[in-house]
Amino acid sequence: MSESQFSRRKFLGGAAAIGAAGAIGFGPLTSCTSGDSSAGSSAIYDWKQRDYNFPPLLDQVPEGTVLKAGVIGCGGRGTGAANNFLEAGGSTVTITALGDVFQDRIDGCRDRIKKEHGLEIPDENCFIGFDAFEKVIDSGVDIVILATPPKFRPEQFEAAVKARKHVFMEKPVAVDTAGVRQVLAAAKMADNLGLKVVTGTQRRHQHKYINVYKELSNNAIGKLTTAEVYWNGGQLWYRNSNPAWSEMEWMIRDWVNWCWLSGDHIVEQHVHNIDVANWFFGKHPIKALGFGSRQRRPTGDQYDNFAVRFDLDDGRQVLSTCRQINGCTNAVNEVMHGTKGKAFTSQGGTSKIVDLEGNELFSYEDHETSPYVQEHKDLITCIRQNIPFNEAEATANSVLTAIMGRVSAYTGKEVTWEEMMNSDMKLGPDTYIMGDVGYIKTATVPVPGSAD
Repeated sequence: MSESQFSRRKFLGGAAAIGAAGAIGFGPLTSCTSGDSSAGSSAIYDWKQRDYNFPPLLDQVPEGTVLKAGVIGCGGRGTGAANNFLEAGGSTVTITALGDVFQDRIDGCRDRIKKEHGLEIPDENCFIGFDAFEKVIDSGVDIVILATPPKFRPEQFEAAVKARKHVFMEKPVAVDTAGVRQVLAAAKMADNLGLKVVTGTQRRHQHKYINVYKELSNNAIGKLTTAEVYWNGGQLWYRNSNPAWSEMEWMIRDWVNWCWLSGDHIVEQHVHNIDVANWFFGKHPIKALGFGSRQRRPTGDQYDNFAVRFDLDDGRQVLSTCRQINGCTNAVNEVMHGTKGKAFTSQGGTSKIVDLEGNELFSYEDHETSPYVQEHKDLITCIRQNIPFNEAEATANSVLTAIMGRVSAYTGKEVTWEEMMNSDMKLGPDTYIMGDVGYIKTATVPVPGSAD
């Protein structure tokens, strides 16, 4: 067996991290029923064949019984999501429980909620440890907000669904194929139980993205032919090792720099833009060929740049680049190319549509609620009005697309959707303890075309 074959099997088979396990108790990845079809099709795509389930986008949530939420993962994003939820629902919602592995994260989140919203969360409803998610779920909440490092989300999502809780789950919803399987199975269960699930893909809750989508569905630029998706920005935050921290504590506090915790930034961050392409095309790619490297990242085992070409089953392509390096030209946006023009979308600034000569046909700049708040308004509205809404499958497919790009860049080889669907990849240690687990000593940065 050649080195390149070994490396390819290594990443697809799940032995990329310490404690890698075999296949979990689900079959090959399958599609769950939802309003957004991401399944591949050999037929030429027709906008009119789609039945996209748009979010409610109400300015104010409907009245109803007070909804109680628990927050699992109380760092920066968890605290932000908690405040977004409280802003979205006002006096009709509350937060009653917090869970995290670190006391200081609990304290920071608790203090901010009290300062900004006047809510006091009692000591008995603040839970510490790797099992804190179970205690939050069992504390009598109606909604669970999942904002831990992505590695932990599949297990926590499944537990929340089994407990019949509605869920706000940050993206990405997984870091490996084992996690994606778990999310897809739980998503199907959530559908059967009538639970509502929102997954942190703010662009799907943003007026200008939805308005551009509607314009394109009315043939504004003809048939989509190609997409460009970008998240090229500066270096993200990191934490240097602290002698007082164990190996596990350092990695979790520095989680955006470790592949087993974040999925690498093509999965953790760039999935937003990849998700837009999957949404607008109405399907996921069937293969990827990419490259990347590590130039200046100070901690962890990840790359700091990726470039991937994703191929759809009908020959169309999505061109993707993402980078986290200071001092470079930045771009965080998407460009959709059609037979009659182009559409430009971005979360900040103006989105617009132009014809082939560059004449502006449509433009839109948001003046409405922040999409970070709107997605919580949509969740609350769907719960109170019993509107079917579950984004978990669509986001899981976008995450798997990003993982496919990551594996291709790590190995230097073309990777197919079918290979990803049948992969047993499971990253990270088998057990979680707040101590030394022997991971950092064996962690290596992937070298394309190498057995290492």
